[in-house]
Amino acid sequence: MAEPMKTWVSGREVEVPTTIPAIRAALPPERRAAFDQAVSEASVMEIHAVLRHWMFEAVPDPEADAIMERLAGEEAERRSAA
Repeated sequence: MAEPMKTWVSGREVEVPTTIPAIRAALPPERRAAFDQAVSEASVMEIHAVLRHWMFEAVPDPEADAIMERLAGEEAERRSAA
């Protein structure tokens, strides 16, 4: 079994899921179908990139989420003003 992968989120060390079942379990329920589809449609040449994308999506980052929400709000304001 491989060593667990870890990263830092909001100043604390967190474990990153590295198996298909662990990644799926760490995702919010509403994202699991999209994960299943992405994994099942990935070719041998793409599967590593697909799994890397999803494994980091499975690790919540409240600071990054807040930034993305702010940017989405600003974009919505710009569109409504146009």
